[in-house]
Amino acid sequence: MSSTEYISVQFSAYETCCVAVKTVVRPLHALLLAPALLFLATLTVMLFRPPDLQFYALDRIAFLLLAFAVLMRCLVLRRPLVIIPSVTWPMVGMLCLVLFSALSQPFDSQTWSLLAAKFIVPFALFHLSLLVFDNPQALRRFEVFSLVVLAYLCFTAVAFLVGAKALIFPRFILDESLGIHADRARGPFLQAVPNGVSLTILGLIALDSFRRAQLRGLWAVLLLVALPLAILATMTRAVWLSFAVATFLLLFHTSSKRLRRAGLWLVVAGTTGLLVALSFADMQTSLQDRAEERGPVEIRWGVYKAGWQMFLERPLSGWGTNQMPSELANRMTDYHLQAFWVHNTYLEILVEHGIVGIIFYGLIVGGLFRLGMKRPRIKYPEGSFPDTEFREIWPIILGVYVFNATFVVMNYQFVNGLLFTLAGMLAAQNRTRPQPRKYGIAS
Repeated sequence: MSSTEYISVQFSAYETCCVAVKTVVRPLHALLLAPALLFLATLTVMLFRPPDLQFYALDRIAFLLLAFAVLMRCLVLRRPLVIIPSVTWPMVGMLCLVLFSALSQPFDSQTWSLLAAKFIVPFALFHLSLLVFDNPQALRRFEVFSLVVLAYLCFTAVAFLVGAKALIFPRFILDESLGIHADRARGPFLQAVPNGVSLTILGLIALDSFRRAQLRGLWAVLLLVALPLAILATMTRAVWLSFAVATFLLLFHTSSKRLRRAGLWLVVAGTTGLLVALSFADMQTSLQDRAEERGPVEIRWGVYKAGWQMFLERPLSGWGTNQMPSELANRMTDYHLQAFWVHNTYLEILVEHGIVGIIFYGLIVGGLFRLGMKRPRIKYPEGSFPDTEFREIWPIILGVYVFNATFVVMNYQFVNGLLFTLAGMLAAQNRTRPQPRKYGIAS
């Protein structure tokens, strides 16, 4: 082989390597340039994760890809990871507690899935959102995403309420063999309470968009009409009460006249919708039966008493992660149920992780409340989300979550991820803006 041919072969091999490297690096480069879109795609996967074991790890793959992209972006830009002492350290303590409990038991996929949904994923999303939603463009994308998800959840709930089940997507929502509350508007969560919590939180975000004139016209009118009907369709008293209290607080807690006016119209629309629903005999019977139903209350009271007795037996160490349902089944032999769930986030933490666990959780919730009490150091252009006045709504949003956690265990990734992502946005505004670099990827 001549020297010319040898050089030609070497150059051809070099070109091939360059093409291969570009093929691998280009998608990664795209992820680093648009972390907000990847973040929202991850939340979407968590919202629509099908209850099929074949796709069970899809949300985990999306989450790991998001974490890798954001951390790689920080490495390229030489941006430090952010620590919020009032929230981060209680989260670290809670994670150490639950992970030690899980590692001390035989491996169980359900246990680790619950841990990820309740603690690992939302705590990670809190810190990732600090790094992702740090500019007006990314925040605007999140706001649009919230409005689109709200429209979808309202449409699905109203379609269920009026019996137009052919319009409900995905179809597994209607599968009575999956989840519970198949007779209610439960959305893709397969349970009515997290659907109602998501509707209320997203509805408050939408009302804030209305206050800033980002949501107006026909879309605003449709929101005022559809949101109360969607809440009504959940057929869940805790959701009804938390939505009513949240609307009441909008009328008296916020300083924005436009927001108070929206709250007033929401009351009018909700009252009108309720009266219309009660005009139909079938709907009136369903609402009356649901309001007067006592069976679930008696069962829950029995579970609460059994759970409290378990806590008194092991107040410090607790019973361990995901050990409560099987122990309750051994204690509550008078009730013939397929499974025993405590339906109370705080009692479950108290029983499974003892006093130390509930202290850590209380510190986390307290730290989240304090995030909205601080004045932001970073202010974006007027009309951007979230602005200073949004912090008046934040305690209401967090209050809705805390209240409903009394009636259900918050092991829903999307609900937890949504709340902790909002908290991360507020925490990002409370920090001093990092100095821009003259090299690396543009932020």
